[in-house]
Amino acid sequence: MTDQNRSTEPNASCGCKIGRISTQYEFSGLDTALIEYWTGEADDQYSTRELATYVNRQVLEAALEAADVPVKDGEVENTYRLLTDDDVSSGTRVQTRNELQRDGVPIEQVESNFVSHQTVYNHLTDCLETSLEEPSDEERLDRGAEKLGALQNRTAAVTTSTVEQLERNDILTIGDFNVVVSVTVTCEDCLQEYTVRELLEQGSCQCHESHSDHH
Repeated sequence: MTDQNRSTEPNASCGCKIGRISTQYEFSGLDTALIEYWTGEADDQYSTRELATYVNRQVLEAALEAADVPVKDGEVENTYRLLTDDDVSSGTRVQTRNELQRDGVPIEQVESNFVSHQTVYNHLTDCLETSLEEPSDEERLDRGAEKLGALQNRTAAVTTSTVEQLERNDILTIGDFNVVVSVTVTCEDCLQEYTVRELLEQGSCQCHESHSDHH
């Protein structure tokens, strides 16, 4: 997500939190970008959670620029992660906040301006009167497959990292290894097992096929 919505002219469309920070940080075109990203009119489509991150990173970047803190590529994203990610330790988060404070960034004010996904949703639906068309069954299946695929990839990555750490500390001994995560879904009626991919591709278990044969 690029920072393409900041201008010298404020563009507050409403009195909600997003409208207020749009005025405060002089964001222009933010409403248009949120609508396009949410509805898929842009090249990519984002959830309200991803859009909240999009807004919050712009807030952080604007605050860094106002404090004349040099910003390198990827630095805003990493700093935001250190401030908000659940995987980051409290010590690292405190250290990051202290460094920003020393650089003249009013970090408490910045964090108070961060928005939630619910705030983004309310802004889109209430202030901007935007709605999403109901996705087709095929789109729902695709999204479900993507979500589960991402979860499996993350599980594999965490497992790999944990094994490597244990090996480095001489707690575990293993040669070259590969981690494969496979989730199996079992129907308790027909007792048929499927991988998630198989089940999504088939769209039903053998129960449905048996019922169809009887008809």
